[in-house]
Amino acid sequence: MNVSGLSLRDLEYVVAVAEEGHFGRAAERCAVSQPTLSVQVRKLEESLSLVLFERTNRRVLLTPSGQAVVRQARAVLAEAQRLLLLAREGGGSGLSGRLVLAAIQTLGPYLFPQVLRGLRQAFPHLALSLSEGRTAEILDALREGRADAALISLPIPDSGLTVVPLFDEPFLLACPAEHAFAAGPAPRASDLAGPDLLLLDEGNCLRDQAVAACGAGPASGRHATSLETLRSMVAAGAGYTLLPALAAPPGPDPTGLTVCRCFGPDGPSRTIALAWRASDPRGEGLAGLAEFFRRHAPHATLPRRQPAEGGTAVARRDSGAIPV
Repeated sequence: MNVSGLSLRDLEYVVAVAEEGHFGRAAERCAVSQPTLSVQVRKLEESLSLVLFERTNRRVLLTPSGQAVVRQARAVLAEAQRLLLLAREGGGSGLSGRLVLAAIQTLGPYLFPQVLRGLRQAFPHLALSLSEGRTAEILDALREGRADAALISLPIPDSGLTVVPLFDEPFLLACPAEHAFAAGPAPRASDLAGPDLLLLDEGNCLRDQAVAACGAGPASGRHATSLETLRSMVAAGAGYTLLPALAAPPGPDPTGLTVCRCFGPDGPSRTIALAWRASDPRGEGLAGLAEFFRRHAPHATLPRRQPAEGGTAVARRDSGAIPV
């Protein structure tokens, strides 16, 4: 006998007979006639080559083999019920179960701490697994099923993907405190295309966006492997760089070594989006996830230029101010 010959209904019959100790009562419980139940139990015994019940005139007793089979039958039926529950949950509009959420390296470490509490409250049945990488790596993981959704920066090749823009994130200029760009009128991105421009390594979308924003050549500037290294290079006086607003410090640099400045109203920015496979049957739930990120987007708390004493401007966040 192979697995295809097993019937969950027959297992229900066997468990009912074992618990009722009587074929008639078991048949009533299963809403079938007693002859039907008896025939199916006998067929199962023949298929398993086992005698499950010791039949007497007064009652029905489980054989030792029957005890083992009934124990396993209960476990199989419990797992079948669990399968039905998972199917019902998965058919709803909300997300549940495990979901691998990836983010580009220049976003995840700065965005996740701000939204995770609200995310867990909004999706209590979602088991999040977070990862980060470069855009190309994340898109490969999405298409190969190793990631379920991704927070990325546009534009991307969206073939086979659903892409929902979430919010715009401005770039700030980070420069040494003694640099010429640290004071005076608001800088223009086009002023930065010089030898002191610090960039991330090739293959990082933020590098490409910084090069495009500054009008710099592709080989411009010195390179770093991460945003944190870029910030350290700025603090060391090696040059200046563009920082996404979420990665900028929430207040003045306590060391006094660096200054972050806002650009003018038409300054450079990037658009953050949520992407997932267009074929994913959880599309409605993932659209709900995108809506969560849009509603809780930190763009409302990004630096905004406000007049201050002496005509200087400060960029304020909920947690403080940074000189610009």
